Amino acid sequence: MSSRTAAEVEPHIPALRRYAYALTRDAAAADDLVQDTLERALGRWFLRRPDGDLRAWMFTILHNLYIGGKRRDRRRGAMDELNDQDAPTLPDQDGALLRRDIVSGLRSLSEEQRAVLLLVGVEGLSYENAGTVLGIPLGTVMSRLSRARENLRRLLDGERVPALRRVK
Repeated sequence: MSSRTAAEVEPHIPALRRYAYALTRDAAAADDLVQDTLERALGRWFLRRPDGDLRAWMFTILHNLYIGGKRRDRRRGAMDELNDQDAPTLPDQDGALLRRDIVSGLRSLSEEQRAVLLLVGVEGLSYENAGTVLGIPLGTVMSRLSRARENLRRLLDGERVPALRRVK
């Protein structure tokens, strides 16, 4: 890897780690996912479009690796159990309780809504780049983001969020 390539990639690592942790909720798994992402990006550097957005390209790789891993786990019969005790809280601190509620609310969102909300709301990607990362049209990004924000608001207000029906 050239020093120029390293200089281009390195600033994106913290954002990749944040997104990976938000997806996996496990520091070790997130680090492994970022490592796999960096290996894949550097190994396929020649496939990158020079005029393309490097950040969006790397987030796309990370997201695709995560989804691929989830599919492999499902095929193996592994269940991704979300445990409310995973989010550490400090007793009697409102901020810690709010963070726990937000993490719990994020876990309650569908995977599609959670991914869009994290990419746009947390990582600051544009709607267009988030659509590129997730492989969905701009309008779908906007509607998923709107539903995710509304559902998260309802969950934080203590309301029950209706489950979406899948139409095939």
